Amino acid sequence: MHAIGVDLGGTKLHAALFSFTGDVIAEHTVLLEGRTGKQVAELIVTVCDLLLEEQGISAEEEKKVGICVPGIADTRTDKVWAPNIPGWDSFPLKEYIIAAMPATETIIASDRTCYILGETWQGVAQGHTDAIFLSVGTGIGAGIMVDGHVLHGAADIAGAIGWMALQPPFTDEYSNSGCFETFASGTGIAAQARKLSGQPAVYLDARSVFEAYMRGNTVAMRVIDKAVECWGMASANLVSLFNPRMIVWGGGVFGPAMKFLDRIYYEACKWAQPISIRQCRFEASSLSQKAGILGAGRLALEAMNVL
Repeated sequence: MHAIGVDLGGTKLHAALFSFTGDVIAEHTVLLEGRTGKQVAELIVTVCDLLLEEQGISAEEEKKVGICVPGIADTRTDKVWAPNIPGWDSFPLKEYIIAAMPATETIIASDRTCYILGETWQGVAQGHTDAIFLSVGTGIGAGIMVDGHVLHGAADIAGAIGWMALQPPFTDEYSNSGCFETFASGTGIAAQARKLSGQPAVYLDARSVFEAYMRGNTVAMRVIDKAVECWGMASANLVSLFNPRMIVWGGGVFGPAMKFLDRIYYEACKWAQPISIRQCRFEASSLSQKAGILGAGRLALEAMNVL
């Protein structure tokens, strides 16, 4: 029996063959290159088959494949929704993989779920049963583990905290991605800087805003200070709700935002339940963008009952 993990992003696919002890035996990363719908599913199968072939493993041998998807994996319907992959609106990924790969059990989970599974398995939160992975990139999401179990919700939407309400009154600006993302996601940070400065060509992405902040630019300082406030308030709400021992910060924005982690914790202390926040540590992810693939591998290995 063999275990494969697949981490699927909006632009690339990373697949790895795992040993029973959780070590990566072989891996491949390929770009999606504009593939959509069924083509992305075909690429998953192609890369998994390649991994097996390179290791001299027959396609007929029994295997478990864990797949991390950038969206929603609804276990009621076994269909996935991924906004960054055209054609993946209620796409029957599990059905496709099982039909294309004989002797295969497929376990699919959202990237939020896989991030917290990876971090609590081999990352900075290793061994913790109550922890949260807070991912801040193009959007914002949270993988939430309570008492050793990842929270999924009725349709695997638990942890979509980009929609957390932090700034009244409601404005139409919040309608597309939520209040929290409007001010504190990578996309939101750049958009706020463009709006306040009136210079859309200057602030093309969040990184350019952080660079301007370090130069003392007043617009960038205002935008980043607001993001820090929102990160602090949102994490305070998570601490008060779930009483985690650790919040792990990751994603493309953390990154450059990691230098503000002490300020974020200080802000959270103002708002959070006081006993709970004193018991909680804020830490940077130690996995360097590998949380997703490790979480996917863990799904496969747990299905084999070796973890």
